[in-house]
Amino acid sequence: MVQLPPSSESNQGFKPVLSNGRFLLLWSGQLFSQIADRIYLVLMIALVAGHFQAPGQPISGWVSAIMIAFTIPAVLFGSLAGVYVDRWSKKGVMVISNLARGALVLTIPPLLWIFDDQKMAIPLFWLPESWRHWQYQSQEAFHVPIGFVILLVQTFLTSTITQFFAPAEQATIPLLVKRRNLLSANSLFTTTMMGTLILGFAIGEPLLGLAGQIAHLVKIPWDMGKVLVVGGSYTIAGIILMFLRVKEKDIYLNSEPPHPLEDIRDGINYLRYNRRVRNALIQLIILFSIFAALSVLAVRLAELVPELKAEQFGFILAVGGVGIAIGAALVGQLGAKIPPLYLSLWGSIGISASLILMSLSTGSLALALISTTLLGFFAALVGIPMQTAIQAETPSDMRGKVFGLQNNAVNIALSLPLALAGIAETRFGLRSVLLSLAIISICGGLVSWYMSLSSVVRPNKVDK
Repeated sequence: MVQLPPSSESNQGFKPVLSNGRFLLLWSGQLFSQIADRIYLVLMIALVAGHFQAPGQPISGWVSAIMIAFTIPAVLFGSLAGVYVDRWSKKGVMVISNLARGALVLTIPPLLWIFDDQKMAIPLFWLPESWRHWQYQSQEAFHVPIGFVILLVQTFLTSTITQFFAPAEQATIPLLVKRRNLLSANSLFTTTMMGTLILGFAIGEPLLGLAGQIAHLVKIPWDMGKVLVVGGSYTIAGIILMFLRVKEKDIYLNSEPPHPLEDIRDGINYLRYNRRVRNALIQLIILFSIFAALSVLAVRLAELVPELKAEQFGFILAVGGVGIAIGAALVGQLGAKIPPLYLSLWGSIGISASLILMSLSTGSLALALISTTLLGFFAALVGIPMQTAIQAETPSDMRGKVFGLQNNAVNIALSLPLALAGIAETRFGLRSVLLSLAIISICGGLVSWYMSLSSVVRPNKVDK
């Protein structure tokens, strides 16, 4: 694994990045953008419950459609977005993407008002006859509220724009922060991301409820009050980033038009020949796959723990986020003293041990919370050094492509375990699945260790 240059005592910890005014602007923009991202799905659920869910009807079907619309762009456009980010101004992409998402969200209430109670017919001829008869009897079509279709389209567009923002943000960090401070910068970003993740789901519903009450007091629709929280956060992020100064090389801007397939191929070839970056990306994929599976398995774990109910699985996930935040803070403060190779290996071993401990925690809430916290802590020891290595190793003209491919791979890594973990748990049991994830983690760590050592002996072709 790439070894970041040693830093002096004065350059260790968060002090250098917190005294960097340009980084603070980027971080502030990230804070508001992340808050909006976390509360967005809570807002969609509130709008569905308020407009489309019938009394006594389960909301899961409506929410599943929203989640699919939110996930598809991440899989389809992650790599493509990175190609254009390399050719465009990173600052421009971040500003426009936030303002565009804010504008999209703010148009939802008037559109719902315009199409109130209107429906559109969806033909059923494409469904199998047996399934159509069981689900819809002899209907030739089923009718969907146009307002709900608008929510699906808005969610799809918002998620698509996010695919451009994510690689632009990652590619901007190395332009603002010195190489020796990248570890601290990524630690701070990870801490913020996990903090907003926990707070977003924890306070999202109460915050939107408060916004709805205030809107009622000032005589505006409750929808607009809730939407202002999310759309306003995106807009504030865009305005903050307008003041960001980024020194980008003009040669990479306004150049020849991108050739998407060729540029994506260039990114894949770069990963093929740079073992250090490819190794870091593989470890991130394994890490995100484990956490995606855990988000499903936590429901079953909460069901088995005597003190919890299945619907309280959020407590288990929340303490995992706390563990990541603690680990990120520690890595940012002390990580420069430890080679990333060792951090990654220790983190992989710790994740494996935490999963084994979790497999034994079905009878104890305390043990379940401790094992999940440790899992989050050791995950930070893997994720942050690997993300830092990709930023430090990748040249500036390739960062958009590489981060686009990373975004795409991570989203696939997040999606597949969501579909497979529940099936595997039903067939083989929770303990077997957790032990299997522990084996994957330790094998990934050992393979990474071997590949990293071999890359020292045999340099990358791209480095020659």
